[in-house]
This record gives sequence, C-alpha cells and structure tokens, in this order.
Amino acid sequence: MSSPKVIVITGVTRGLGRALTGRFIAQGHTVLGCGRSFTAIDQMNQAYGSPHQFETVDVADPAEVEAWAAQILAEGHLPDFLINNAAVINPPASLWEIPVEDFSALIDINIKGVFHSIRAFLPAMVARNTGVVINLSSGWGRSVSPQVAPYCASKYAIEGLSQALATEIPPGMAVIPLNPGIIDTDMLRTCFGDDAAHQITASSWAEQAADFILKLGPTENGQSLSIPTG
Repeated sequence: MSSPKVIVITGVTRGLGRALTGRFIAQGHTVLGCGRSFTAIDQMNQAYGSPHQFETVDVADPAEVEAWAAQILAEGHLPDFLINNAAVINPPASLWEIPVEDFSALIDINIKGVFHSIRAFLPAMVARNTGVVINLSSGWGRSVSPQVAPYCASKYAIEGLSQALATEIPPGMAVIPLNPGIIDTDMLRTCFGDDAAHQITASSWAEQAADFILKLGPTENGQSLSIPTG
C-alpha cells in the first residue's frame, strides 16, 4: 500500500465520489471532500470523523470553492491528489430541446466547477512542486452518443482543459483526464435505466480505481487514461 496521502475530492456524496472516499479512507488516506447535499455531508462527517472533513460546497460557485480551499490549506492539508469528480448529466433529449437553464447549469458544474477547484488548490500545489490533479472525464469525452450532447461537450472540454494545463505545470507534477468507465450509478441510470444494473457497482469499481489512481504521477502527465474495469 502507498504511504498515506491527502486526497481532495469534489462530489463525494454519491456515486463514484462516495465510493472512492470510502475506499481511500479504508486504505489509511485522509480525504477532504465536498458535495451539495447538506444532509449527505453531515452523514459523512458523522461516519468518518477526523482527520477526514466534508463540507457543503457548490463547485459552480467560485466563492464557495475558494473559501473551502482556503480553510483546507490554512489547516495544513496540502493535496497530494486533487480529484475533480463533481458532475451532472442532462436528461436525455436532443440538443435543441434542452432548456437554456439546464445547459448552463451543466456547464457551470462540469466545466466551471473544475476550473474553480483547480484555481483554488493548484497554486499551493505548484508552490510545493508536487501533486496530481485528476479530472474525471468520460467515454463520452472521447466519443459521442445521441441525447447527451451537453454532457459530451462538457467532458470533451475536460479533456482539452486537462491536456493544456498539463503543459503549464512544473516537472514533478501531473494533470490527467481520467475516464472512469461504465459504472452503475444514478447518473448512468438517467441514460441507461434499469440496464445500468448490468454494469459494475461503484463500490466494486472503487476497489480497482483507488489503487490505479494512487499509482499515477508525473510519468502520466497529460495522458488521457481510463480505469481498467476488467
């Protein structure tokens, strides 16, 4: 097992973020996470306790993200891994049928939320000249499917943003767009319905994904990678 790490994760209240959180903590790492549900965040704080910390934060709000990051950094928790996981998907529909407010909300979380997190945490990581930024992408960030054009657009953006940022950081660090694969989550059920049950569960996925993520470093900087789920 790797030495204990400080891991910051957005979107920890459900799905992949929740599964990764449990797995990382079980391995002895410190997890500092955020999510939009006050109730879910409160439950996680009660379940895990110190040194792990979970805060109610909307990543679409730059002021909330900055305040969250400032608190974490002030307490001496400098991320070894910053995992930008928070994301939403649009209800399946043709692009011209998507309400403007729904499209904007998705972009605010899936793209701007990643930017806000990076802007808040990365300067401290660069100052130390160590750390890995993992931006969760998708198979739909490298291919397309009907009815999910807004989500595809956001994940294509994450691929480009990550690869460009990888050229800007100093040697010794890494920024990696990471496709988690197809996992049975609430988000997948939005698109696949009950067929999502045929995919790997989030908890089983996390058993593989956590180890894979912790092995990533400067050698993988800028590479578009995928979690092996076989």
